[in-house]
Amino acid sequence: MLYDALAEPDGATPKDLLEAYATELAAALDGADPATVAAETGVDESVVAAMAAGDADAIAGVRLADAAAVLEPEEGVPADDIAYEVRDHVMMEMVTAILDVDTIAAEIDADLTGQEVQQALEGRTRLTLGELAEIQALMIERTP
Repeated sequence: MLYDALAEPDGATPKDLLEAYATELAAALDGADPATVAAETGVDESVVAAMAAGDADAIAGVRLADAAAVLEPEEGVPADDIAYEVRDHVMMEMVTAILDVDTIAAEIDADLTGQEVQQALEGRTRLTLGELAEIQALMIERTP
């Protein structure tokens, strides 16, 4: 479910994580028609096509909510629950890695403030897969 897309996360980079997300999303969309998926999920067809192609660079700007909507049929769990679970997992990992939102904002390449990181993790604003990958990679690096 995205947060565990990489089987061996030790030493993972944001690129490694994005590639794992891309693989998971492409597998969930295997054989599906992007237009049909877009109509069923409300996700833009070009975004669905990018996810289906499995291109890590193309999905960096995809919102977690859109990825969750595409994963819903595969996971058998509502999209909101998938997104909540990913965010909850990230927040629990923050505790393990002894990281706060200001440290995350300062350490990742995404142009986010600590407040924006907090809002994204709480689901009050968008969180892209690229941002998620950067945050996860930092937590992996900092986890004892």
